[in-house]
Amino acid sequence: MPRIERTASLSWEGNAARGTGLMTAGGGAFTELPFSIPSRIAVQQGKTSPEELIAAAHGGCLTTSIASELTKAGAPPERLDVTALIVMDEVQGQGHLVVGSEIDVDARVPGISQAAFDAAVAAADASCPFSILIRASASVTVRARLTA
Repeated sequence: MPRIERTASLSWEGNAARGTGLMTAGGGAFTELPFSIPSRIAVQQGKTSPEELIAAAHGGCLTTSIASELTKAGAPPERLDVTALIVMDEVQGQGHLVVGSEIDVDARVPGISQAAFDAAVAAADASCPFSILIRASASVTVRARLTA
């Protein structure tokens, strides 16, 4: 696989407590997504946060990794429904840190055994760059279920 580079640009106006920022994806997928300190620690009120974007990134990475592993196993998924949760918490002496990522997968994969499905999910998690990145300092939990 070739080297991959992606960009985002951000702007911020005001102090930390009452200021607001805007995030724009370099590839054009989103423009001027608003974010703020309150959207990170309280009610989001239509704004995003770095943590929400990490959840989306980890979920997206793992989803494509699972689809790839299932396809390699000869059982491409009919559908994958994935929910990703990033947990940030106070760590004594270190401030707020991302302490975990929890991924829930409901998969519709005709013709696959539970053992083959479990093996594909484990391989996908082991090779997902975001799982690897997050595991360097936090826990990653992946729960995957075959659905009818």
